[in-house]
Amino acid sequence: MSIPVDLMYTREHEWVLIEDDIATFGITDFAQSELGDIVFVELPETETPVEQNEPAGTIEAVKTVADLFAPLSGEVVEVNELLADDPDTVNRDPYGDGWMVKLRFSDKTELEDLLTPEEYKEIVDESGEDEIEVDVVLDEEENE
Repeated sequence: MSIPVDLMYTREHEWVLIEDDIATFGITDFAQSELGDIVFVELPETETPVEQNEPAGTIEAVKTVADLFAPLSGEVVEVNELLADDPDTVNRDPYGDGWMVKLRFSDKTELEDLLTPEEYKEIVDESGEDEIEVDVVLDEEENE
């Protein structure tokens, strides 16, 4: 799993690339691997206002549906139209061709809420430890 060092992250497993007043975002490699095969992505319309940490779209995988959260407040300026016809691009290239939304953010102080790659890695590592503990418990129950 990769966590590029040139991006910022959210606790909800979105990545964010900041360029001037534009934030490009999508879901992380960890998120796409947890979701599995992505079959549909619903993104907001351009010019739609979004609020930080509020749903801005949905991601449908074979077994589940997850919300896409806006990492910052602002107005949607572009969405990745490629995902309408090829949603599994997110699985193949979550940090490149699998980007989802570009927004013009309106509150620079919200940037302070984003996580560094190191902080995000800690969250992912903690998630992995929880899964390992659950797997160990299941293995013990099967042996009884």
